[in-house]
Amino acid sequence: MNQSFQNIEKLKSKKLIDELFRNGQSVNAFPVKMIYAKIPFEDAVKLKAGVSVSKRNFKKAVDRNRIKRLLRESYRLHKASLIEKLDTQYVCMFLYLGKEEPNFEFVESKMKKVLLKFTEREELS
Repeated sequence: MNQSFQNIEKLKSKKLIDELFRNGQSVNAFPVKMIYAKIPFEDAVKLKAGVSVSKRNFKKAVDRNRIKRLLRESYRLHKASLIEKLDTQYVCMFLYLGKEEPNFEFVESKMKKVLLKFTEREELS
């Protein structure tokens, strides 16, 4: 399967983001939090994802952008196994809640835990 994170898979629509934060559920593996919701959209993908880092915790844009790159890369590497298990369309947002700058191995381990919790919760419902 293609392991890229294409433009069509990125969460950019303000309507979708507003609805996600209004009606979404969350799973957490501190400091990575995933907010998700079953929201239908027109594109031919099963999952749209976005990332966010708090300006309160990281004042410098350089630091926020680095953490967002780490989140996107760890998501990109593990999304194939996640998408195989989905049957409907989802919208999700990954938030980094920590106060210290992480390394890639840490972010990747937390991303795996969050995605595992998400798949377990969605299989039950």
